[in-house]
Amino acid sequence: MNDPVSVFRALHHGRAPGDPLVLPGPWDAASARAFEEAGFPALATPSAGVAASLGHADGRTPAAEMFAAVNRIARAVSVPVSADVEAGYGLAPGELVERLLEAGAVGCNLEDSADGVLADPRRQADLLAEVRAAAGEHLFVNARIDTYIHGSPGATDVAGDTIARARLYAEAGADCVYPIMAPEDDLPRLAAAVPVPLNALGAPDGPSATRRLGELGAARITFGPQLQRRAADAVRELAGRLLGR
Repeated sequence: MNDPVSVFRALHHGRAPGDPLVLPGPWDAASARAFEEAGFPALATPSAGVAASLGHADGRTPAAEMFAAVNRIARAVSVPVSADVEAGYGLAPGELVERLLEAGAVGCNLEDSADGVLADPRRQADLLAEVRAAAGEHLFVNARIDTYIHGSPGATDVAGDTIARARLYAEAGADCVYPIMAPEDDLPRLAAAVPVPLNALGAPDGPSATRRLGELGAARITFGPQLQRRAADAVRELAGRLLGR
């Protein structure tokens, strides 16, 4: 199994409870090399972290700059790299897939909201199906579900709404679903109801934190821009020491 997409896909399956796939999020080539050297088997770029490294606000990175950054990261390491491409930058599915593959990515995150508004779930499922058709098995598709951050404030069963979307997205060909910001109490219900691996947002607080999310049903843990922000905090602390503060 030397194909990097097959390797990446296999990493999500057959995992023991408490042993999820932990994917740190590099924001540039140097951080990607550091994570690879630490021993991580794969990486997943965070759009907000990459945006910060390029001088952009979250959600405001031009597509060309994001794909170029992903390409630099993918070329810097020998492990598989998945790319967060937000809602797809308005690209047609075929072009989106082509640009991801040209950048060297083995997978992508695609979120179901734009500018704080949730997409219609069936339209999002249609988009995912078109991405799957264009990519075949050459791309691992992680469908981010934003019901916990952009859902209706009056919703009484956010988990139920999330499950309905997750099932639609899995049927459309998503390899994994990512209900970002889902509370820990909802993870067992979500994991049990969805036929594909579940990605959970973790805190970079060590193995015990990721182990717990795995025990609750998560097969994959990512961290969004948290690692880049902690690195920036470390730089600020170093700068303060240099100034004698």
